[in-house]
Amino acid sequence: MDTNKSLEILKMAILMERKGHAFYSQVAKTTQSKVVKDIFETMAKEEVMHEKFLSETFKNIIKENPVYQLELPKQEDVFTPLILTEELKKEISASSYEAAAISAAIDMENNAIKVYAEFAEKASTEEEKKLFTWLSNWEKTHHQVLFDIDKELRESVWYDNQFWPF
Repeated sequence: MDTNKSLEILKMAILMERKGHAFYSQVAKTTQSKVVKDIFETMAKEEVMHEKFLSETFKNIIKENPVYQLELPKQEDVFTPLILTEELKKEISASSYEAAAISAAIDMENNAIKVYAEFAEKASTEEEKKLFTWLSNWEKTHHQVLFDIDKELRESVWYDNQFWPF
């Protein structure tokens, strides 16, 4: 991938992170659930961190041309204390605004994973590949958190409505 292509990809990635931040922030502001608010605020903060890192990378490419030696931030588990609690199950029903937001967020994360993985495949340098693989993997952690919550909500509804075949 040439420098111009790298810069175009980074611009698109920065915009994806901004959109994610805007969406997660809006859900956090409008939800009535404290637990959902905490989850979406955490995700919004992660998107800001991604955007900042991508913006710094963009600036360094402009200054130095090729993707320089990246120091990727450590991926920390900030979600485990926030998810799959009894409180969450009580606060959200599978047909609520929050459940719809979680479903939409899953779609956003799936798209980000796919786009970053494709960028990694097209990378012309090891540093580019490393950057986009890292981003794809980080988005996978977001996806897994949301998927687990969605699954828990679905199973709770199925159980409550006796949808189980046994």
